[in-house]
Amino acid sequence: MKLNSRHIILQKIAAHADKTVVNTTFENEDERIYKPIEGSLCNCFKTELESIGGHVFMFQNEIELFAGLSSFLAEKGFSSVYSSLPDIPNRLPNIVLNQEAYEEMDAAITECEFLVVRTGSILISSASCGGRALNVFPPVHIVVAKKSQLVSFVTDALHALYEKYEGKLPSLVSFISGPSRTADIEKTLVMGAHGPRELYVFIDENL
Repeated sequence: MKLNSRHIILQKIAAHADKTVVNTTFENEDERIYKPIEGSLCNCFKTELESIGGHVFMFQNEIELFAGLSSFLAEKGFSSVYSSLPDIPNRLPNIVLNQEAYEEMDAAITECEFLVVRTGSILISSASCGGRALNVFPPVHIVVAKKSQLVSFVTDALHALYEKYEGKLPSLVSFISGPSRTADIEKTLVMGAHGPRELYVFIDENL
């Protein structure tokens, strides 16, 4: 039987797939590519994220963090704050939370997997309470994190995630670096085109 070009290409792809080995070592070239981290991990992360339009607030303990978050939400005057985190209603008793009308949210509160210090990035996955949509759907994204989630480089975050899920990575793994922005349309910068236009990270420095 004479094979056409389509069948030949598919056969080559199948043959190559059988020999493919997935690389899970995540060889670290970051220390060679990026400049060294100076000062504390928290301060470096804050500097990097705020340089690309994000905002970082640091607190000495969990009580102070949620008191600060409550004041922040009240000051912003959001009419609809959504979060699927089970302990949020108890942590923010003075804030009216919307846990039903998903499409009406002004802001969302989520957790994250890790914070990448050198790039000011947030590693999120579909396995967290926020799932897939809460990281892109709300106009304002608020992340609650811990100091222990800070890692130096992207490869460190991938190593940690791989170990956390024992090699079975979530279906979605993504990095957020600042608020959503694009200049694709007539080279005009537009905030919030493909996700939140504002990004805030609240970090507990004690955990």
